[in-house]
Amino acid sequence: MNTSKYFKSIFLALAFGIISTVLFAQAVINPAASDDDVEIGIVEHLDMYLPNDVLLINEQGEQVNLTQIIDKPTIINFVYFRCPGICSPLMEAVAGVMDKSDLVPGEDYQVLTISFDPSETIDLGIRKKTNYLNLMNNPDKIEAAKTGWLFFVSDSASIIKATNATGFKYKRTGNDFLHAASLTVTSPDAKITRYLNGMYFLPFEWKMAIVEASKGQSGPTLNKVLRFCYSYDPVGQTYVLNITKVSATLIMFFALVLLLFMVFKPKRRKTI
Repeated sequence: MNTSKYFKSIFLALAFGIISTVLFAQAVINPAASDDDVEIGIVEHLDMYLPNDVLLINEQGEQVNLTQIIDKPTIINFVYFRCPGICSPLMEAVAGVMDKSDLVPGEDYQVLTISFDPSETIDLGIRKKTNYLNLMNNPDKIEAAKTGWLFFVSDSASIIKATNATGFKYKRTGNDFLHAASLTVTSPDAKITRYLNGMYFLPFEWKMAIVEASKGQSGPTLNKVLRFCYSYDPVGQTYVLNITKVSATLIMFFALVLLLFMVFKPKRRKTI
């Protein structure tokens, strides 16, 4: 068998695999779907501003305007308080990363948890907030979160405006809802700058999103890439670089470079 043709066949197979992987990653990490294409999930509205007519009910039972309470980097998450599914793990993840982050809620940023079930009352939200604060271990962070992590309910009209503006797509099924686990990050002037998807968050990913939001810088969702490189160590209770995955990726990269060199290197002319 011709050696050159053999290596070219291997190269084409590898190239096809790599291109397919890249295209899949782009579809997952930075989807180009429109609002009409997605029934349940997240459609990223980066660089768009939240509407200034969304009204919420705060923990004191007062009606407030969403954009008027955004005066610092803000993380918005939509849940419903009696959710039997992913809402609780999501809120536990928020409490956990707030506890670990070196940024201070209420000073460096704020978190707004909004129920998208118009039938829920703020009393239930306050009880849920107490439960999640009890999961935190750092006394200073717990105290800061009392004013830096705010819970709200609202009416159906404002809920629709807020969820449409952030691209949060959900569907009612009986008495419950199908929805995604996602956080929306905004700048102090209510511009959407980033999305954090999933049910756990890396502390430096959290900090990066907040710091960039403070500058009004927007960027694509990166947490899936970060999770590929980092793994959670339950013993040390921290995230560590996954040497195996990173090393394997680098080995494949250099192997591909070597293969390209072998396939396309100029042939030596035979001397007479």
